[in-house]
Amino acid sequence: MRNASRSLLRASVPVQPIDDLHLPATDAGPERWLEQHAMRDWIWEAIEELSPALRLPLVLRHFSVGVTSYERIADACGVPVGTVRSRLNQGRAKLATALAATADAPHGNTAQRLHASRAEAHETLAAAESRRFGALMTERWSPEIALLRGNEPVGDRSVLARGMDGDLEAGVRQRLVHAVAGRSLVLWEMDLLSPADNPDHCPPSVAWLMTLDDAGRPHRLRLLHPRPVQALQSLTPM
Repeated sequence: MRNASRSLLRASVPVQPIDDLHLPATDAGPERWLEQHAMRDWIWEAIEELSPALRLPLVLRHFSVGVTSYERIADACGVPVGTVRSRLNQGRAKLATALAATADAPHGNTAQRLHASRAEAHETLAAAESRRFGALMTERWSPEIALLRGNEPVGDRSVLARGMDGDLEAGVRQRLVHAVAGRSLVLWEMDLLSPADNPDHCPPSVAWLMTLDDAGRPHRLRLLHPRPVQALQSLTPM
């Protein structure tokens, strides 16, 4: 069961929205296509049964594009690399149990959720471009949204808004390249586009890792590379 779960997890990267999927032109037929999507929904239902401490490293390891190394997962989770290895082993073992427990349970539509999350990411970037990122956070995010570094809060919504505005004023743009969407967490992986006159202004990418509250709103945000976090910290009132 564990080995089968690992294979299914690996096979689901990258996860595509339903609009981007096409029935495979093979002799497998639509039955196989439907089966694969049912499997993916089942896996995500089981993942949501894990504790947050086990769920996060498992999702990053098997579903993300750029946050798969033990070192980057450790930075995201705010724990040592050895703890990441241990939690991954525990998570895989518990996932097998959760898969068995949720086999007959109703499974959410993962593709639909992912499609909505990708649309939300594009709307968020568009709002930022029009200097409405702060307003969007007020409308759609938790009033208690906090920027985390590891597990430590380093800023609030005002810090996030100033950081985004500062990047745009410097000519930096973001482009969504990959998304992961569960009921309890969302990952948006972005290309960072430096201004043409300063191509080394910023690192090539950033990942937004968001923990959601009970209403499905972003509640905690981690930006998964060091430079933006340092820049945001410098904006935090002393």
